[in-house]
Parts: sequence; C-alpha cells; structure tokens
Amino acid sequence: MTNKEIYKKTLVFSVKRLLFNTLCIVIVAVLATVGFVLLEKLSDKGLIGLGIGLVLGIIIVAVLAHFMAYTYQAGQIAMMTRAVTEGSLPDDVYGEGKRIVKEKFLTVAIYYAATRIIKRIFDEIGKLITGAGKAIGGDTGEGIAGAINIGIQVVIGFLSDCCLGWVFFRKDLSSGRATLEGAGIFFKHGKTLIRNLGRIFGMGIASLALIGGAFFGIFYLIFSSFPEMFRGLSNEIVQVVQKEGEQVSIWISDPGHLGIIIAGVLAFIIWLIIHGAFIRPFILVGVLRNYMEAGMAHIPTESELAEVAQKSRKFADLQKEVDKA
Repeated sequence: MTNKEIYKKTLVFSVKRLLFNTLCIVIVAVLATVGFVLLEKLSDKGLIGLGIGLVLGIIIVAVLAHFMAYTYQAGQIAMMTRAVTEGSLPDDVYGEGKRIVKEKFLTVAIYYAATRIIKRIFDEIGKLITGAGKAIGGDTGEGIAGAINIGIQVVIGFLSDCCLGWVFFRKDLSSGRATLEGAGIFFKHGKTLIRNLGRIFGMGIASLALIGGAFFGIFYLIFSSFPEMFRGLSNEIVQVVQKEGEQVSIWISDPGHLGIIIAGVLAFIIWLIIHGAFIRPFILVGVLRNYMEAGMAHIPTESELAEVAQKSRKFADLQKEVDKA
C-alpha cells in the first residue's frame, strides 16, 4: 500500500478525532460564555465568570479526553503500522484498530503508563542531542541549543508514535521489551530518521499559514461585528490589571487589539486540532514507514540495547524492570 492509500484508509480515525475535539471546544466555549453572561448580569464581574467557566470546561474535557481520545490516535497508529508492515488493511479499519489497542493495553492506565515511558526515553534522547549546542558555550551556544530543542521536540513526538507502532508490531513481546527495541532503532538509524525533519516542518509551516491564517481572518471579521462586547471585556481586564498595580498594555486596553489577540489564539487552537487530525497523520505515514523498514531490516540486538542503556538512564531503568519481569 502507498502512503496515500494508507492515509485514506485510516482517515476514519482523523474524522472521529476532529468530531471529538469539536465537541470539546463547544463544551468549553458554552461554559465560558454562560459563566461570563451570568456573572456579568448578576454582579458585573463577567471576567470572573468567564474564568470559572473556562476552568470547569477544561476539567470536563480533560476527563473525556483521558478516557476516549487516546483510542483515535493509538488505533490510527496501530492500523498504519499494519498497513506498512503487511501491505493491507481490513474492511472495518476503525473496529480493528480499537480491538488491537484494547488487546495490547487492557486498561487506560496501562496505555498511558506505556506511552509515558516511551516519551520519557525519547525526551532524554532529545536532551542528549541539544547538549551539542550548549557545548559551544556562551549565548550563542544557548541559542543554538534552544533552536535545536524546538526542532527535536517536534521530531520526538513523531518518533514516540513510531515507537508505539513498533509496540503494536511486536505483538508477541511485552510493551516494555518492544519499547526498548523501538528506542534502540532510533539510536541505530537516527541520522536516517532525522532526515524527515524538513518534511515535518515544511508541511507544518504551510498548514499553519493556510489553516491558521484563514481562521484568523474569519474570527477577526466576526469579532469586528461585536465591538461593545470587546469593549466591556477590555475594561474588566484593565481594572483587574490596575488593581494588581501592573502597567496596562495597549493590547488589552484597546478593544480592537484585544480582538486580534483572541482571534489569533482561537485560530492557533483550531489549527492545532485540524493539523493534528489531518495533516500530522499524513506526515506520520511516511515517517512510520521509514522507521518500520529500518527496524524490520535489523531488530536491535541485546548488545546494541546495552550500548543504549549506557547513554540513557531512563532506558536503563526500563531495561532493568523488563529483565526482572
């Protein structure tokens, strides 16, 4: 199967993920609006009501996401992995993806424990790489390290997904043992896998400009139709800032500028959702294929894993736990 075919066949996970995220946005928006309107009418403290509504909405969404959202991403990775390694997918891609995730991770707690371990190992790998920038010394070294770290964190997200795909692929092994192999694959083929960096950032920047820019324009036009609402919100924020003895910025004292900030934030959030649901999976298929092909060509040996353990403490800790089990 080609990358495009795999993407199309697994698109059902992206659609369900988008619908779920849309529901979450609606929940937060409704609760924040209700909180603002109620307290604004009752005590002229709409900003406090807005904050209460936001906090309540975020808590509800966090609970929902913890128990539901993981299936969409993990199921999609599982099915992409099968397509890359076996060259075919079943008719009921969504149902099979859910089944595999539930079979590999019997509970939600086990899933998050496994993915947390994967991310910690790759985070540590990222720190090893950014250490090269700091070694240069001075402000230049810090700047280089910071720039490298931003790029590495994005790559780590993809590599963590690839490692999870390896866990699904090595279904006869425990999640811990498969994770060790997955990290070992990166150490052995890191230079090859890092070449995906240009594609990852190129498509990311393009989608931010197109999707984020479009929604920024839409929100700005909508907000321009409600100047009184932003004037009231701006006045409340200014009063709070002045009570704290802080200097009032023009970006919050001017209703027009405040509208621009809020439009920008909302556009960025929506870009994150759409990019995560549709653009990122398309990029992931290519990265995952390179990763799986490298791993299948040469599964890391015990001696190679021992070398990785010398470089990564978290890897070594997991290896000890796996050996004891």
